[in-house]
Amino acid sequence: MSEHIERILSTLPDRPGVYQFYDREGTLLYVGKAKSLRKRVSSYFQKDRHESGKTTVLVRKTEDIKTLLVDTEMDALLLENSLIKKHQPRYNVNLKDDKTYPWICIKKERFPRVFITRKLVRDGSEYFGPYTPVKMIHTLLDLIGQLYKLRNCTLNLSRETIEKKKFRVCLEYHLGNCKGPCEGLQTEEDYNQSIKEIRQILKGNSSNLILHLKTLMQEYSASHEFEMAQQVKEKIEQLEKFRSRSVVVNPAIHNTDVFSIITEEDAAYVNFLRIMNGGIIQGHTIELKKKLDETPEELLEIAITDLRTRFESDATEIIVPFKPDMEPAGVTFTVPKIGDKKHLLELSLTNVRNYIREKNLQLEKQHPENRVNRLMDKMQKDLRLKEFPRRIECFDNSNIQGAYPVAAMSVFIDGKPAKKEYRHFNIKTVEGPDDFASMEEVIYRRYKRIQDEALPLPQLIVIDGGKGQLSAALDSLSKLGLEGKVAVIGIAKKLEEIYYPGDSLPLYIDKKSETLRVIQHLRDEVHRFGITHHRKRRSRGVVKTELSEIEGIGQGTADTLLKQFRSVKQIREATQEQLAEVIGKSKAGKVFEYFRKGA
Repeated sequence: MSEHIERILSTLPDRPGVYQFYDREGTLLYVGKAKSLRKRVSSYFQKDRHESGKTTVLVRKTEDIKTLLVDTEMDALLLENSLIKKHQPRYNVNLKDDKTYPWICIKKERFPRVFITRKLVRDGSEYFGPYTPVKMIHTLLDLIGQLYKLRNCTLNLSRETIEKKKFRVCLEYHLGNCKGPCEGLQTEEDYNQSIKEIRQILKGNSSNLILHLKTLMQEYSASHEFEMAQQVKEKIEQLEKFRSRSVVVNPAIHNTDVFSIITEEDAAYVNFLRIMNGGIIQGHTIELKKKLDETPEELLEIAITDLRTRFESDATEIIVPFKPDMEPAGVTFTVPKIGDKKHLLELSLTNVRNYIREKNLQLEKQHPENRVNRLMDKMQKDLRLKEFPRRIECFDNSNIQGAYPVAAMSVFIDGKPAKKEYRHFNIKTVEGPDDFASMEEVIYRRYKRIQDEALPLPQLIVIDGGKGQLSAALDSLSKLGLEGKVAVIGIAKKLEEIYYPGDSLPLYIDKKSETLRVIQHLRDEVHRFGITHHRKRRSRGVVKTELSEIEGIGQGTADTLLKQFRSVKQIREATQEQLAEVIGKSKAGKVFEYFRKGA
């Protein structure tokens, strides 16, 4: 640590603020906030090596420190967020969100227009939003269009121009989409009442508006203005229909923000929902690129500060999965365990998962190889493997009361079935229904052949069965000297338990995991392939029973005859010469004589 840094550390105040680390060239490396600048900044230089290698490099590169004092920690958060966005320092979290989102503008003018814009002009106009997804903004504008007949022209509707009759109503008036304020056919008071009600809708206060309209409808009815009462009634019905679609939980949950987070190795994803009267009026998900192995708490703080500032949220309650280390004035954090607020948190988390899924799908469309690598990486982590399971071979036994025992092998390459690689095995050395012995035979035969033909081993062997079948497979691999050279797991059929050699406790994989889906698909394929082969063998066995009763006629000869003549009936009706052409004179004579005696 240089003398310059030591002098700075010795003079740091015990107050909230923002600190900035600079390198030798004066380049800003990092911006951070602190409750106490003295304690936080000094902590970087109290040890030579940090848990994060990136933090160690950052400290070594730091040649100068500048600080900015603020009154509260919340002010420090806001200032930190502003400086990071402005300078984008190398070692700070990168907020990946370069989109310009749409707003609804109520233009500051006489007879205000209401329209979508992506540019905020500070001319006194009112802006509501931003809205994500964009579908929400169109839903709101469709509702406003159904309820209110506003102008969409850009005419200067001053009192002078209207009084001088400079304008004529256009097609929109004749279509019933505008009430013709340009010709003075709609009063400014009536138009502004519509704008007032629209403002309430955009603020999420549709409940109060509905109550006001119901009172107004009753007043019109009492004064026998039934046409006006009917128009108000139609507005109420449209608003209630819209409100029923937008309310997702208890309408009593009002002016509330919801944040959820999912962290990955190099990134984090945070979803934000804005709740008014139990309905979602805004929603947005951002990605944060990690730079210094930031904790979920730190990442959530950054996201909350950024999103509440961007969306100009004044919510007094924030629903979160865990409490961050921040205390905004006038705001309470809630970590719900049950109930409607827990439902909102789960809904927010669903939005995060959907964002990640869609992002991965887009990347896979652009780079198909990314999907394979991502899947292989996930399977390697989930199954605790040493390498990517590029080739997986899965084994299963199939027999009915010990009759015609067979086994099958399915093969997946890069997470997809490789059907040309599938194999089936007729059990040769096992008498009766012994799954363990059958598995031992099949594994030995398969990997003995792999050795004999110098073929590459798979990265993973999956045994369909519990501990017994897994142990049988390991016995064969041990005899071949392959134990420890290839990963082997067993999957139990009932609870989807994954068993490992030498581990008595099973591993349970998330039911929604891609890894489990691939393993289940492997097992389904080996079942299908094995059962199909078993049925064929069993049906052939039933047909060949009569042929096997002929003395001197073995299984191979019976197969040859059936392949040529298709059925026992045609074999019975064939001449001795026809039979001889297929199996020779000696065996043909035995078959011919057998059926002549039977006749």
